[in-house]
Amino acid sequence: MNRPSPNRAEAGQLSLRIDLPQGRIGPGKIELLEAIDREGSISAAGRALGMSYKRAWDLVDALNKLLANPVVEASIGGYRGGGAMLTDAGRNLVADYRAIERAAQRAAGPRLLALARRARS
Repeated sequence: MNRPSPNRAEAGQLSLRIDLPQGRIGPGKIELLEAIDREGSISAAGRALGMSYKRAWDLVDALNKLLANPVVEASIGGYRGGGAMLTDAGRNLVADYRAIERAAQRAAGPRLLALARRARS
């Protein structure tokens, strides 16, 4: 029986992890940076992604130590609480990662379709 040809969404998506000598950058860390940019704080970003503040802070700290310039600047809490924002280095990291991800998805597209055609239904 011939199955219909899968469309791009049915073919699957790549999950990209970049291993640098100094550490790893993957989808979870990038999603966290995007959430910090959206939410304006590390704790709110962690909550939005279902992770503890400690886990979110540890990931931010790892990224800040990985690159030459910090990716997140946090302000100390007070009456209204603290906050956090992406630095230019953080925005550039997200943009670079997403561009690499798109290029890899385009390059792998035909192979992903081939794999999807051979996968069990």
